[in-house]
Amino acid sequence: MDKIQLLQERKMKIAEAGKDIRADIAAIVDEESFVELSAFSFSKNEFYGENAEGEGVVTGYATIDGYPYYIVAQNFKVLDGGMSKASCDKIVKCLDVAEKNAVPVVYLLNTHGVQVGEGVTVLEGLANVLMKATQLDVNGGVSQYVIVNGEVYGAAAMLAAIADFTFFVKNKSVLAINSPFVLSAKAGKNLTKEEVGGAKALDKTGVVSLEVEDLADARDKIVALSDMLRVGMVDAELNECAPILNESVAVENLLSIFENYIEINANYEPEIKTVIARIGGISIAAAIFDGGDNGVEMTVAKMDKMNAFASLANAHGLPFVTFTDTKGLCPCACANNSRLLKATAEYLENFNYITAPKISVVYKKAIGLGYSLFASKSVGFDYTCAFANAKIALFDSVQGAQIELGNEKADKAALVAKYADENSDPINAAKDGYIDAIIEPQFVKQYLISSLQMLAR
Repeated sequence: MDKIQLLQERKMKIAEAGKDIRADIAAIVDEESFVELSAFSFSKNEFYGENAEGEGVVTGYATIDGYPYYIVAQNFKVLDGGMSKASCDKIVKCLDVAEKNAVPVVYLLNTHGVQVGEGVTVLEGLANVLMKATQLDVNGGVSQYVIVNGEVYGAAAMLAAIADFTFFVKNKSVLAINSPFVLSAKAGKNLTKEEVGGAKALDKTGVVSLEVEDLADARDKIVALSDMLRVGMVDAELNECAPILNESVAVENLLSIFENYIEINANYEPEIKTVIARIGGISIAAAIFDGGDNGVEMTVAKMDKMNAFASLANAHGLPFVTFTDTKGLCPCACANNSRLLKATAEYLENFNYITAPKISVVYKKAIGLGYSLFASKSVGFDYTCAFANAKIALFDSVQGAQIELGNEKADKAALVAKYADENSDPINAAKDGYIDAIIEPQFVKQYLISSLQMLAR
């Protein structure tokens, strides 16, 4: 047997089986930079009666914008991207070297689930993949980017939840823990797969980091995010002010203090905007409370979003900045009988582990427990400032105080005096040393840059 000819034939089979997925890889990596690993891995699938060339997954390494990344790309053309024990082993092998070399990973996911002929064996393989993915941030600080490159059903959907950032391609991405048709039938509805697992349908999951137009757009977002995570500081103007903030502290005006930013999980609990940004050339993770005229009331979902964002900041050593406008925990019966207290406790525990600088800007309200959680020195904030027209108090209003303390012995006149607006400004908190600076809103960028430069040393 001519071994060279045999090699050429096998390479042709693998190339044909992976033609489409290699084109997708080429769309996100630098030209001719991709080097494949474990290309000849394949097994005979007795259940389907055919070979799985490449095990339905292509792995390797490449550069994106000149920087190295490992690539894991599921090939839907091989058994519908069905995952096998061998494909799981191939993925783990790639993740092992990514961890060893502290190089980020990009996943292109597209699968209808597992190859059912393998039974429990493939479940062990899946468990190995998921555990290795969860260990990358903890052990090696390895960033993980998932692109939902089509339809992703079953346990592979967990990778989208584990990753630091998950991209949904418009009019293409669908993700579900089971077949959307099964989920639709169990719900007694006739829903399309997009209505079950599209980006808009998953607005309560916190999984959809960003929607992108196509793979080229995903590449651009990966480059931008990686730049902010990889390079902690770049040259920037340090003395800019924002006079518009003296006129209005609307969120869009606050966002103007950043040189550039990317909002993640925009559709999930939009009252809290989570952005990776640069200010004064310094990369930060900023949570901006967007409560309009009333202030944000924290629910389980909002606390979960803050908790996940704090974890992301900690994993990448980013300073954590809150722009606070909150009345504390939601005061309703349904919130009372929910995981709200547990979710808040989990946030506090997680916040404890953030070693990067933690800064709070009270730009509107910090009321009751809302102050304790998102502005207090005792909870761990290194630097806290407040806008001159902000409100910091135990209660949001005189009426609120009367409700809380409205027993017959309460001195109503004293309550009115204590919780009137003029006595709820930041001066009272600053008197006791809890607020480091009370500032004109227009100068917030200068104060933040100064504190970041000092605390980051």
